[in-house]
Amino acid sequence: MPARFVYWMNVSLDLRIEGASGEDGGGDWARIGESLHREFNARARALSVMVQGRRVYEIMDPFWPDARHDESLPDYMREYGEIWTSTPKVLVSRTRDSAKHNTRVMGGDDAIEQLARVRAESDGDIGVGGATLATQLLRANLLDELLLFTHPVVLGTGRPLFDEPVDRVELDLLEQRSFEAGVTMHRHAVRGARGTDET
Repeated sequence: MPARFVYWMNVSLDLRIEGASGEDGGGDWARIGESLHREFNARARALSVMVQGRRVYEIMDPFWPDARHDESLPDYMREYGEIWTSTPKVLVSRTRDSAKHNTRVMGGDDAIEQLARVRAESDGDIGVGGATLATQLLRANLLDELLLFTHPVVLGTGRPLFDEPVDRVELDLLEQRSFEAGVTMHRHAVRGARGTDET
């Protein structure tokens, strides 16, 4: 099965990923309990590659590599730390040229073309973290799925799920689930995503 780019994000009911700058789906409005975190772990473990923009990557590192060995954290957080650290990653950045933890760096004006090649050469799901990166992939018809965990809060302001402007996008619902504290998961296929044979 060809690889697929999956944009994974925590969102508010009004499809914001930040109430304040730098949250990127992880602000205090996100109601992440144990069962939801274990769902994150299972889905992250199944990814073949994680692709992240610089802001998201720098939120994750060094927190998650350090979390692997922090006995004050619950086991499911230590487990996610191990998953994130060991999974192959691509950091898309114009300002960094190196990164640790099984990460290669891509940048420059042809970053989306480079990612298209990663998709063509990979199998399974490729997790996408970061609104700018996801928007660029969407505009290039390379974004295959949205995996949204919607939290029961209206932020009213802040960064949206995609950078504006984007054209109308038709989606097909693939899966939905509910978790504690009123959080819901919706997985949608993006109609018209460009197949790997065209990259």
